[in-house]
Amino acid sequence: MSEIINVNGLTKNYGSFTALSGVDLSVKPGEVYGFIGPNGAGKTTTIRILLGILKANSGDVSVFGKDAWKDAVEIHENIAYVPGDVNLWSNLTGGEVIDLFVRLRKGYNESKKNELIERFDLDPTKKCRTYSKGNRQKVALIAAFSSAADLYILDEPTSGLDPLMERIFQDCVAEVKNEGKAVFLSSHILQEVERLCDKVSIIRDGLIIETGTMAELRHLTRTSVTVTTERPVTGLEHVAGVHDIRLTETDLTFAIDTKEINSALTFLTGFGVSKIGVSPPTLEELFMSHYENTRG
Repeated sequence: MSEIINVNGLTKNYGSFTALSGVDLSVKPGEVYGFIGPNGAGKTTTIRILLGILKANSGDVSVFGKDAWKDAVEIHENIAYVPGDVNLWSNLTGGEVIDLFVRLRKGYNESKKNELIERFDLDPTKKCRTYSKGNRQKVALIAAFSSAADLYILDEPTSGLDPLMERIFQDCVAEVKNEGKAVFLSSHILQEVERLCDKVSIIRDGLIIETGTMAELRHLTRTSVTVTTERPVTGLEHVAGVHDIRLTETDLTFAIDTKEINSALTFLTGFGVSKIGVSPPTLEELFMSHYENTRG
């Protein structure tokens, strides 16, 4: 199968409010796909339509080549889903809930389940009513990664986890990716998306405004440059694409439009460059470049 998820022209309205407007995206086997945007941008609505919980007003939405709404029951046999706020049965133990979840799918690995319980440091004998938010997330993550799913849909999955458990989660994502499984990841932890994802889509007000690999998206923002020179630099403010020049006792720091890096570096060589550092933009900077000027 060339694409596990295929969405074309997805539109969803709630009365006069348009939550999604012409969303297009596709996810291939072995691909980790990041989906980022502010609250209310349309991330969770998209995920609910992929899961067959909501019906689209228009557009084509397929998972495993099947209609996400009409064939939802069949599709769910091969999907592992983790929401950002997990609600569990209070009178069941964590282990009982994990067993219930994994048996809803076509298959799971018992030894893998036990390994994940240990890796996530979860006590499966405790009642779910005693669990913290982080432990409830662990239950859902263990159930998801124990299953023989071909698609993992993760909506803010590390909410409530400490940094060590976040690292375990990231290892699990890498493992299923190496097995050729697909992961659709919505997250506010932008460093997590940047570290894990092969492709990223940025959604705003129901519209996907950019999609690409990190390398493809870096052109959207500025690169940070720190340089030490033998002689004081003058005239840098007149070089095309240079912004936010800051001078310390030893270094000169500035931001540069990515496409203008070569001209700025050529200019600086005339002042005797002794040290230079160039930092590509982070996903957070890409994210902010789209939203910082759009809030009314």
